[in-house]
Amino acid sequence: MVIWIVRLLVNGLALLIVAWLLPGVDVEGFAVAVLAALILAIVNTVIRPILIFLTLPVTLFTFGLFLLVINGLTYWLTSALLPGFDVAGFGTAFLAAIIQSILSWSLNGMITNNLFRRD
Repeated sequence: MVIWIVRLLVNGLALLIVAWLLPGVDVEGFAVAVLAALILAIVNTVIRPILIFLTLPVTLFTFGLFLLVINGLTYWLTSALLPGFDVAGFGTAFLAAIIQSILSWSLNGMITNNLFRRD
C-alpha cells in the first residue's frame, strides 16, 4: 500500500513536470496533479483495456503504435473529467502522455528502488 501511494505521488510530480514542459497542459497545483494521476490510473485500469480490445485490428496493423493514440485519448479523457487539469487538444495530450510515461517510468524507478530496496 505504501509503495502504491509513493508511486501515485511520483506520478503527480511527473504530471507537474509535464505541465511545466508543455504550454498546452495546465495543472492548478500538486493536489490536482495527484488527483489527476489517480484518475488517470483508474481510466488506464478500466477504460484502456476496453479501448485496446475494440481497436485490436488497428493496433495489430500499426504494429502496436496505435497504443500511443490510446494513451493520448486516456490522458485527454482525464483532463475532461477533472477541473483544474486542462489539456489544449488531442495533439498536446498525445505528446504529454508520451512524456508522462517516460518521466513516470524513470522517476518511479529511481525513487521506489531507493526507498524500498531490500539489501
